[in-house]
Amino acid sequence: MQTICLSTPLSDEALRTLKAGDKVLISGTIYTARDAAHKRLVDLLERGDQLPVELQGQIIYYSGPTPPKPGMVIGSAGPTSSYRMDPYTPKLIENGLKGMIGKGPRGNEVISAIKKHKAAYFAATGGVAALLSRTVKACQVVAYEDLGTEAIHKLEVEGFPAIVINDIEGNDLYRDGKEKYQDR
Repeated sequence: MQTICLSTPLSDEALRTLKAGDKVLISGTIYTARDAAHKRLVDLLERGDQLPVELQGQIIYYSGPTPPKPGMVIGSAGPTSSYRMDPYTPKLIENGLKGMIGKGPRGNEVISAIKKHKAAYFAATGGVAALLSRTVKACQVVAYEDLGTEAIHKLEVEGFPAIVINDIEGNDLYRDGKEKYQDR
């Protein structure tokens, strides 16, 4: 299987080339956000207010980076469980979000939104937060500083490794992999 290099913001053309199971290296801007920030974003959308970040074509990484050690850009930045964002994700996808990075499977409503709006869900390997943080070249808080490590951070990444779990066709690497071995 090949490794595909992606740049943000994600284009529909780039997303069409991805299949569940593909390895990707992501470069460009990604945003971190966890459940509290997601709730605030969706509340803004429901009120018709402007978001503090541009979602069109962007990726949200489900992470709460720790403070950096001296001389570092960022501390550990590992993925968190994605299901906690499921209540908010369809609305964000509907409003232009094209990619999410986390760990674990997504609910049916999220997968339907991914398929309908041509987005993708990527998994990052848990347990290697310090290694993932090495791909981060710049980091700044851009919204909800009061949330501490769960504030929205703007990250500039180079070669961030992930695997496509859900592609625009609705394929699901977790489901397909499980079925493959259950049929034996």
